[in-house]
Amino acid sequence: MSQYTLFPPIEPACTGHLRVSDLHEIYWEECGNPQGYPILFLHGGPGMPTGPLHRRFFDPSHYRILLFHQRGAGLSRPHAEMRENTTELLVSDIEALRRMWGVEKWHVFGGSWGSTLALAYAETHPDSVSGLILRGIFTVRKWEVDWFLTGMATFVPEANAEFLGFLPESERNTPLESYYQRLMNPDPSIHGPAALAWATYEDSTSMLSLAPPPSVTGDFSRALTLARTEAHYFRNNLFQPDDKLLREAHKIRHIPGVIVQGRYDLLCPIRTADELHKAWPEAEYIVVPDAGHSAFEQGILAALMTATERFKQIPAKR
Repeated sequence: MSQYTLFPPIEPACTGHLRVSDLHEIYWEECGNPQGYPILFLHGGPGMPTGPLHRRFFDPSHYRILLFHQRGAGLSRPHAEMRENTTELLVSDIEALRRMWGVEKWHVFGGSWGSTLALAYAETHPDSVSGLILRGIFTVRKWEVDWFLTGMATFVPEANAEFLGFLPESERNTPLESYYQRLMNPDPSIHGPAALAWATYEDSTSMLSLAPPPSVTGDFSRALTLARTEAHYFRNNLFQPDDKLLREAHKIRHIPGVIVQGRYDLLCPIRTADELHKAWPEAEYIVVPDAGHSAFEQGILAALMTATERFKQIPAKR
């Protein structure tokens, strides 16, 4: 296998739903080697569920590949539900899945929001994590959210103007609250256009290359979960103190880790990855010089695939 190529397509060996509260059931799937080394994939967004490509980062002959859709996302039920949807509860869902799957320790792989959740989980349950592969680091601090809402205009003024221009002029100084109120409105004629405007903005900034990024704008369901869930977590500052993930990075310094970051990542600027590496200097830090945010840009993909191959050598209990 070339380090630049995903593994061949693979279908889940089994799927199901796990009830984690009276309200929520989360969708899960398992593929690869059922006796293999367990590795958990955490999807981005928040609100962007897993897809067939995500199974293909991992050698299916070696890894027991475990994926799930976070509360409200994808095939989890109820769809696009923000009640009982916090970082602490998502971390508890991962633990519930670990117990259901009978895993003692596992590698955790996450990019963008997936890196956020991976850090939150590993810092809460460091004894359950044998390795971390993180990409496009995002910690949902206030400056990072403000960067997404208005700061990216420094580099993509046209896209930001369209994003803010969706709102009435009187609401453009409070874009997060204005979008949030629309996205949470039960009327599809109100939340639908807002979701598409939000998702279009994010799509347009996810890749440095000229190749079109994977898009959610043609899929209303995915656009809604992406936009609504992001606005929910951004508005509530991750439901944690602003710097908690970086401040508690000392809890994971014993865990083997790889941080992969595109130099020109607009959505998750390199500043956060740099700060994480300073707090976790033992991790290997790979800056891809000619890439943006997407995991599927060639340099980032190569670094991630190399990491999953190298992590085959890390011994840990299953």
